[in-house]
Amino acid sequence: QVQLVESGGGLVQAGGSLRLSCTTSGTSFSINAMGWYRQAPGKQRELVAGISTGGSTSYADFVKGRFTISRDNAKNTVYLQMNSLKPEDTAVYYCNARWDTAWFKVSGYWGQGAQVTVAS
Repeated sequence: QVQLVESGGGLVQAGGSLRLSCTTSGTSFSINAMGWYRQAPGKQRELVAGISTGGSTSYADFVKGRFTISRDNAKNTVYLQMNSLKPEDTAVYYCNARWDTAWFKVSGYWGQGAQVTVAS
């Protein structure tokens, strides 16, 4: 069983920055990739960014140039640095851990979610 614990998030003004962190514990041998998804009210969960064990990254078009995903394999932790935040970035952000890098599939293990609210 894999557990994911998120931290970070909160309320920020448009143009501001936040950083999310997510640490995994438990049976980690099944984890090859980690990422972040988000879900706004009334919308489906969507990929924000993902990173493989080897460091290959994938980003949604709407965050390219603003968000950066990174990971510390020794600490089993993934980070999401969010800059130039916009009100439309408001959502619950979920940490994701998985075996594959088929990011279009909303699957794998999930964190509890972190609320990010961007005020205009």
